[in-house]
Amino acid sequence: MAACENGPKNDTTGDSGTSAPSGPDMNVPAVMGYNIVEQYPHDTKAFTEGLEYIDGVLYESVGRYGRSDIRKVDAVTGKVLQQTKMEDRYFGEGLTVMNGKIYQLTYREGKGFVYDLATMKKVSTFDFPTQEGWGMTNNGTHLIFSDGSNKLYFMDPASMKVVKQLSVTDEQGPVNRINELELINGYIYANQWQADLILKIDTTTGRVTARADLSTIRMQGGIPPNANDEEAPETMNGIAYDAKGNRIFVTGKNWPKMFVVKLDN
Repeated sequence: MAACENGPKNDTTGDSGTSAPSGPDMNVPAVMGYNIVEQYPHDTKAFTEGLEYIDGVLYESVGRYGRSDIRKVDAVTGKVLQQTKMEDRYFGEGLTVMNGKIYQLTYREGKGFVYDLATMKKVSTFDFPTQEGWGMTNNGTHLIFSDGSNKLYFMDPASMKVVKQLSVTDEQGPVNRINELELINGYIYANQWQADLILKIDTTTGRVTARADLSTIRMQGGIPPNANDEEAPETMNGIAYDAKGNRIFVTGKNWPKMFVVKLDN
């Protein structure tokens, strides 16, 4: 889910709920290696902020003011099958699918949207208490989102109230810039903004238990490095899990490719 259009995002924190301790963790995270299994096309105009895989298709939230939308995409061809444009005043951010609904955050507008999964029509809106919205996932009971700090927020989908906070830490202390999120086998996997890393986070303690360094994926996929051009491929962002096929999809903002990877996790 997330990244500022031009310039750095702010490291923000919220004050709702309770927070786990944020001191250094004595355990060094394990190293997760990775292999590219497949490469598929990805829309180079898609500033990817959220990604989720369900039954052969990807649901993607695309950001930037005036360009934001949610879309249903064929996972293999990259073809957009269905699309809902957002108002120009909104910057689309993290996205997750739960109980037949799509939930989506916005960047600095403090608003979230709920869409019907089948029609992709907006059915309701909600407020969230943090200054910014970044990544989003769910555990089947709660919506879980990030705001660019080291906090993860657990929200009750009935009341849309934050009921729990979790502080993400590693051996150095708080881990900020937690971005796009995906729940995989009970752990939260997260992009870290402006880093080609995927973090594996314990959902009870907030501890980063493992890291995958994907800094070579651009070279392997023939994607040029970050450039000072808003149309060029930007930071890595987007994790989606195919539970049936045990596959992980990863991409980035304006990347021409979607990768299926195998993590040593």
